[in-house]
Amino acid sequence: MTQQPAIAILGASGRMGQMLAQTVLASDRAKLVAAADRVGSDWIGQDLGVMSGGTANGIIVSDDVKAVFQQADVVIDFTLPYATVQHAKIAAETGTALVIGTTGMNDDELAAIAQAGQSTAIVRAGNMSLGVNLLTQLTQKVAAVLGEEFDIEVIEYHHNQKVDAPSGTALMLGEAAADGRGVSLNDVKDSCRDGITGARKTGDIGFVAVRGGDIVGEHDVLFAGPGERIVLRHVATDRALFARGAVRAAIWASTQSAGEYSMLDVLGL
Repeated sequence: MTQQPAIAILGASGRMGQMLAQTVLASDRAKLVAAADRVGSDWIGQDLGVMSGGTANGIIVSDDVKAVFQQADVVIDFTLPYATVQHAKIAAETGTALVIGTTGMNDDELAAIAQAGQSTAIVRAGNMSLGVNLLTQLTQKVAAVLGEEFDIEVIEYHHNQKVDAPSGTALMLGEAAADGRGVSLNDVKDSCRDGITGARKTGDIGFVAVRGGDIVGEHDVLFAGPGERIVLRHVATDRALFARGAVRAAIWASTQSAGEYSMLDVLGL
């Protein structure tokens, strides 16, 4: 392993892809060696720096994902669930570490990623920020202390282009609350209220998804009890914090043995 791990970015034309590339290029702890985008993208064969609106940096965007993996020590993937599953399989085949920020995956897709984690280091997180991961820990601790007389609601706010709901971060927080209460989130999740739904079921963990404007990301965990409410909140104002967290995870993953890890592992929490 080189002192500066070689990092490649998938989904290079996306907002996060471009920000990830800029973050790696600005880092003195890692180096950007390759970038890929979807087949048919206008970015294929073009210089990444020029296509991002800057100066040429010599990184030519490719649609040969396996070749990109073979050039890198670590690959960062903020793409789509079906693509991420295929990328995880390539990571397992090439032995390349993988950092996954993709959200909205189903149980089968998560199982496929866990399988790939038996062959290489994979860091997967619904949110890469330090603050959100601290909020996750706080949520678990508060849920463990408060009884079921406190209803739990996870309220998330995102921009109007986000395609999945609840957000990956909201699900992380819901899982933390469920863990704190010693239950499975699948058994208590309530995210489909519409019409005459009847009274709230005791012990359920509710989700509310707000979509509008250019909101980067806000998450509230509400504990509503008799006569009082507790609200834990995280507000992201700059998506660069997610890129910084992902690059930190990539540097960490470059030295790890095979396994599936979270940002809590990266941060030592």
